[in-house]
Formats: sequence, structure tokens, C-alpha cells
Amino acid sequence: MEPMEQQYHDPVLLQESIEGMNIKPDGIYVDVTFGGGGHSRVILEKLGPSGRLYAFDQDADATDNIIEDERFKLLPYNFRHLKRFLRLEGVRKVDGILADLGVSSHQFDTAERGFSFRFDALLDMRMNQQAELTAQKVLLTYSATDLQRIFGEYGEVRNSKTLAQYIVNAREGGAKLETIGDFLAVIDRCIKGKKNRYLSQVFQALRIEVNEEVEVLKEMLWQSVEILKVEGRLVAISYHSLEDRLVKNLIKKGTFEKEIEKDAYGNSYQPLRAVNRKLIVPTATEIERNPRARSAKMRIAEKTDAQELEID
Repeated sequence: MEPMEQQYHDPVLLQESIEGMNIKPDGIYVDVTFGGGGHSRVILEKLGPSGRLYAFDQDADATDNIIEDERFKLLPYNFRHLKRFLRLEGVRKVDGILADLGVSSHQFDTAERGFSFRFDALLDMRMNQQAELTAQKVLLTYSATDLQRIFGEYGEVRNSKTLAQYIVNAREGGAKLETIGDFLAVIDRCIKGKKNRYLSQVFQALRIEVNEEVEVLKEMLWQSVEILKVEGRLVAISYHSLEDRLVKNLIKKGTFEKEIEKDAYGNSYQPLRAVNRKLIVPTATEIERNPRARSAKMRIAEKTDAQELEID
């Protein structure tokens, strides 16, 4: 029988990310995107008896992959609560944090979750199945202006204004928007360029909005800066430009904005330094084995001894 983590999600850039964390046998590490546990299992192989690994995953399905190891604990929460739940475990500082962002293969391939346009299912897209906002609610309640914003910003959809207006006109005309099939029928005449690429961008935008992925990622990254020990490592694997830009700016400028973060005296605050000057991307061999790895980009950063910020 195939191992559970391979069924759930084939870990991307596995060896490169583990090497990037520079694991100490007695260190404390966090995998904020546990999923099928592929990365976590290899981290545990590198840890000694006194090492510890904490993992986060808000998807209830991830609990099926829990690792029976006294050095490991799965915290079933959104990683935006990283600092809070580590403190409840008595952990204030860690040696390394791994974030493999985006949607797992399991979520994409489970039709009823509504993440993929390959299946007909309810318009859901929630990573946390207890959350209230679904893709259907977004499509039925957001204004044309708000729909245009999310399709443009989160999906980089070229005709986002036209797409948004089609959706609003359709729902005002009584069109059903309950399932993926309903949605595809409504927007069929809007599709520009290659159909699969266009739909991927549209579905990505909806998923990011439903799960508040931009704000959640920002919160996790800022908390990572605070809880990393000096010389601790942050390893982030992203799958679209929006995620990668946030990670890149934080490492390069100490902020998510365009300007470098400075203190009251005008000194720049750069709590992280880049370990890899060039993006780390999957090899052709890995992409051939796992096509979903093709858009992956990995950045590695190390905590500097810059004055630390306290984040409430």
C-alpha cells in the first residue's frame, strides 16, 4: 500500500528544504503546513532524543497523517496563530520554521472540497471546513468592484472587470451559482487565452479570498521573525508571485511594503538575511515526477541579531 503522505501530498523540494533548515539534533522546529507529514517525517529523522517538532494544520483531514513520536506534536490550528499556540506549549523561541504554502494535492484531488475545476462539486474552497466563508458566498454576495479586485490582485486575471460583471449580471438574472459546473457555465464566454491557465487563475483568486491567505501569511511571517532564535532558519516554499513577493520583501527589506523598515532613529530594521541569493526551484526530474512542483519557489532566511520586535 502506498504511504499516506504520498497519497496526501508529494512533498516539494524535500531534500533542499531540509538542508536549508540546518537542523540541530537538539533543536526545536516547526512545520507550519503539516499536510501529509512528508517534510515532518524527514525533520524527525534529523532530530536526536531531545529535539522537538511542532506542526500546524487547520485541515481536519491532516489528523489522519499524525506521526506517533514523542518528539512530535500536531497543533490543529491555522498557522496565523503560530505564536499563541507555541506559547501554550511552553515554547517561546525555535530553531527553524518550514512553510510549504498553497493547497495540498489531497485538497485539490478531493472533489467535494471544491478547489479544482476538474470536478463538479459545491463551490467551497475552505481549508478550514468549519469556517463560514465559501467560494459560493463570495460569488453570490460580493459587489462587482470587490470581485474585480480579488480576480485582479489574487489571480492576475486580465479581464477581471468583465469577469466580475458577468458574475453579477448572471446572479441578478437568476443563474444558479451553487456548483463548480454552474460557475463554469456562467463564465465560459469570459475565458481569454488558454482555458486551463485562465481557470487556474480564477480559482486561485477565489481560494485566496475564501481563506484570507494574504493576511494569514503576513501574520505567520511576522510571528516567525519574532520567535526564531538568532541564526534560526525560515524556509518558505511558495507557488505564486503574491506569496513569493511577501516572503522576498520581508527578507530583503524587513517589511511587506516597498520601503525598507526603519526605527525612530532612521536605522533600517532587517531581522532576516537571505541564505540563498538565487531562488531554489525544483529540478526537471522532480517536475517530471510531480508536475505540481513546477511553480514552486523556495527562499531561505536566517534570523539576524537586529533588535527584536515584540508582536502582540
